[in-house]
Amino acid sequence: MGYEKIIILLTLIIPMLTAIISLFFKKNRIVNNYISIIGSSLLLITTTAFLFPLIVENEILTTQVGGWKAPFGITIVADMFSAIMLVIASFVGLMVNIYALENIDYKKKEFSFFVFFQFLMMAVNGAFLAGDIFNLYVWFEVMLISSFVLLVLGNGTKQLIATVKYTLLSFIASAFLLVGVGMIYGISGSLNMADVALYFREHPNEPLMTVAAVLFMLPFAIKAALFPLYFWLPDSYHTPKISVTAIFSGLLTKVGVYALIRCFTLIFIHDVHYTHTILMVAAGFTMLSGVFGALSKVNMRRILSFHIVSQVGYMVLGLALFTPLAIAGAIFYIIQHILAKTNLFLITGVVEKIKGTSNLKGVSGLYHRFPVFSIIFLVVALSLAGLPPLSGFWAKFILIKAGFEQQEYLMIFVVLITGLLTLFSMMKIWVNAFWGKQQEEPDRNLITNEKSLFKEHWSLLIPIILMASFTLFIGLFSMPLMKYATIAAEQLMNPLQYIEAVLGTAN
Repeated sequence: MGYEKIIILLTLIIPMLTAIISLFFKKNRIVNNYISIIGSSLLLITTTAFLFPLIVENEILTTQVGGWKAPFGITIVADMFSAIMLVIASFVGLMVNIYALENIDYKKKEFSFFVFFQFLMMAVNGAFLAGDIFNLYVWFEVMLISSFVLLVLGNGTKQLIATVKYTLLSFIASAFLLVGVGMIYGISGSLNMADVALYFREHPNEPLMTVAAVLFMLPFAIKAALFPLYFWLPDSYHTPKISVTAIFSGLLTKVGVYALIRCFTLIFIHDVHYTHTILMVAAGFTMLSGVFGALSKVNMRRILSFHIVSQVGYMVLGLALFTPLAIAGAIFYIIQHILAKTNLFLITGVVEKIKGTSNLKGVSGLYHRFPVFSIIFLVVALSLAGLPPLSGFWAKFILIKAGFEQQEYLMIFVVLITGLLTLFSMMKIWVNAFWGKQQEEPDRNLITNEKSLFKEHWSLLIPIILMASFTLFIGLFSMPLMKYATIAAEQLMNPLQYIEAVLGTAN
């Protein structure tokens, strides 16, 4: 097995081995805390120092598990899009892992928090690398099992109710996806994505193709929280520990968006006018329904949960516009959103640590005692809202430019309105929680000043500072990320390159 193939497989093996080792040491408080950190660090090093440079050099890497020649066997494919997603996922995974050292109590760690956290990371990486449709389905199921356990840890009534909703919708999504997988196999006689894509190119008028496309669109829309299938997310993400909410908000919906982009640039391009128009309408309503939901809430967790929904609409809009610039904008948006949204939830966790609540009615005046922490929130919040020169502005700018090129003026209007309402919503948090009148603290053991916050709770602050720094960096120096997003978009818009890399022929 070549060096390149080993590197690809390590992105799956490292979190799997970390989970297994953590299982044996879950009763040991010190070891349990740091095995997962070491595994996440090794994963980040593998993706950034080894895999990503290989993709830059070779464009697309493939491997066949078990040595079966494609389209048979299990195909693993790493192109620029999946490499970017692996890098950002491993970085966010490490940051949340560090945060969880303090945020997750010992009892939950005894119940295998880090074990299922690592299995979740393995499943996310597997979805990004899946080269055949059935294995994509399998990785979604591993994600479901892991996320189910992470959601239910704590055994609170609200958590159990939220878990039931999340799991029920996920099972429905899985059922649709499995039916779609069966239909694809019945049509093409294959499950390998490249082979299916080649068959669809050679038989473009197959009537069942559009039915299969819709069957795939539904489960991915549920996973991504697209309108009108988003209602489970705000009801689920505000209940678990903030570490769980942060990793869910950063990665799980993005796996759904990734699957949509992958399948609807590679396989389902036989009737773009029909399928991508549906995606465009869904994207517009997702943006508006999410941001209006956020405006109606007064709890930081719920506000941010609804903003996950609205921001997913921007990403899917890039796919719906279906041009290289729009796809590049969608990829840029995914990256900046993963960083910003994960960080905002981690910041919310610190607010809860300071005040004992994230309800805006019980939080006020944080800036007076925590000015540095407050400024970090403001930078990340303004990036999410899209103010220049922060990363969210460039992501929206690219999508708006792509919309003008396609003369989709109504969607441009929706993008601008959603951006303004997002800014208003973020300023509502800033004015009420940070800039308002300082409240007298009740008699309880809460953090009283910034010095003690940074000294005694460093594991909470380090991830927040690092992610805020990267958010600021990709805003001020956006060209490197845009360069790689453009390369990824060009690969996605040229499916023959993917087909040839996997099958060895473009036919």
